[in-house]
Amino acid sequence: MSLKYRILLILALIAVSAWALFPRTVTERVKRNGVYVVDTVQRVPLKRGLDLQGGMHLALEIDDSKQKVADKSDAIDRALKVVRTRIDQFGVSEPLVQKAGADRIIVELPGIDDPQRAMDVVQKSAFLQFEITDKTGALEKALPRLDAAVKSLGSTAALKGVAAPATTQTDSAKNALQGLFSKDTAKKAPGDTTKKDTAAVAGGAFSKLVQQGQMPGEYYVAQNDVPALQRYLSLPSVQAAIPPGKVIRWSSDTTSLGSRTYRAMYLLDARPIITGDYLTDAKPTQSPTEGTVVQFTLNNEGGRRFRNETSKHIGDYMAIVLDSLVMGRPPVIQGAIGTQGQITLGGRDLQAAQDLALVLRAGSLPVPLKIDEVRNIGPSLGADSIHASIQAGAIALCLVVVIMIGYYRFSGLLAVFGLAIYTLCTLAALAGFDATLTLPGLAGFVLSIGMAVDANVLIFERIREELDHGKSTRLSIDEGFRHALPAIIDSNVSAALTAAVLYQFGTGPVRGFAVTLLAGIAASMVTAIFVVRTFYIIWLTRNTDQKALSI
Repeated sequence: MSLKYRILLILALIAVSAWALFPRTVTERVKRNGVYVVDTVQRVPLKRGLDLQGGMHLALEIDDSKQKVADKSDAIDRALKVVRTRIDQFGVSEPLVQKAGADRIIVELPGIDDPQRAMDVVQKSAFLQFEITDKTGALEKALPRLDAAVKSLGSTAALKGVAAPATTQTDSAKNALQGLFSKDTAKKAPGDTTKKDTAAVAGGAFSKLVQQGQMPGEYYVAQNDVPALQRYLSLPSVQAAIPPGKVIRWSSDTTSLGSRTYRAMYLLDARPIITGDYLTDAKPTQSPTEGTVVQFTLNNEGGRRFRNETSKHIGDYMAIVLDSLVMGRPPVIQGAIGTQGQITLGGRDLQAAQDLALVLRAGSLPVPLKIDEVRNIGPSLGADSIHASIQAGAIALCLVVVIMIGYYRFSGLLAVFGLAIYTLCTLAALAGFDATLTLPGLAGFVLSIGMAVDANVLIFERIREELDHGKSTRLSIDEGFRHALPAIIDSNVSAALTAAVLYQFGTGPVRGFAVTLLAGIAASMVTAIFVVRTFYIIWLTRNTDQKALSI
């Protein structure tokens, strides 16, 4: 290659590297909530990891209070895949999700600005079921047994810690509540004749808290009375009095009327007609009539089962249950439903729909998880680390410059110029691969400054040997580069293979270190073999008086 093209290539390398490190606004096509969108963002050349910019550290464990697990290690392995998928779709750059010991999962999220949202996404079970509301009036028939079960426990056992239920209501409040319930927003089945008297179910302590709704299996409870009723429902004797084959679920939403708030309660068939195991996709969207919804898609087998089951329940109300909560008001089944459906979230915002779609796509957790430890890592640690790393890098760079120039003189000065280009190219390569700079990555970069001149040392020593053998300066330089090349390639390939293994099997900061090492090796070889030799060629071209090489 002629000298002219060599110089142009080096200038182009410097220009591209500077362009890669220059902050600018870019348009990117990114996948968000399963959909590719075009987004305009302020590009940051070098992103910082959790240890440099702060973030969130979570330790997750199996929640034994909800489910006993015999093989915790296996359960954690299965939960790890789900959590990792959710975090990957959450949009955090360079997160760390790994198993710690046999029964813990560690999640580290750099730069997270909404810790509560992150915890909700990680912890949500996302167990989806479709259940039919009871249409036999089973709860009304069981109310005497439920009242008796509460009464038999006595006030001290059954009512301990339970707020006193509201036992009186004004007539206007009752009328208003009935008016609210009569405004049924769900679609009515053709020929639906299930309207019932909306008067409160009279009776004992249990039935006084329950107000019958408009659709079969629907009941309303004043929000202040919900803790009391939940307390009753947690009692074994009350559970035993619930109609067999039925289950009570609470709505995820509340309804306000004047100064009072109510929560819907549903009696459902315990056997779901289908679960979310067959779900393949979920997308958030907003409907002008139904508000925020999540549209889901089932696979072929799920669609076939869903179609068969819903064809048997045309005219019935189907509750969509997520993590034991009924999402929205159960719609009536107008006809057989196939692979497509939707979950109505009512007045919730689009972000809630996005999070729900995210966890549905990632699948449900095989075991319930609880957060054992949550720790926010402040940016102060990162600032200290950055300051210390810059200081160490500056000292290392000065030592390398002094040693190279002091020992190899003019040739050492050429190596220092090459080192400057090496630094620029390494940082540009990290920015080009969208790598995240962590503390191990910074340490690796500082170490690589010394390694970067190793190739130059090999070349210079070979040139010295050739000069000692009495060869001309031009021939000594050519022979020096040629003889040093095999050793340079061997050492760099070995280091590159090690870095590749670290990248493949490592996570988080280990991967950051591996990426830094790979970028440094590539830049080192280019600058030592190509750039520094070009400097020599320029010197030889200008050295017409055959002055001896300073090395």
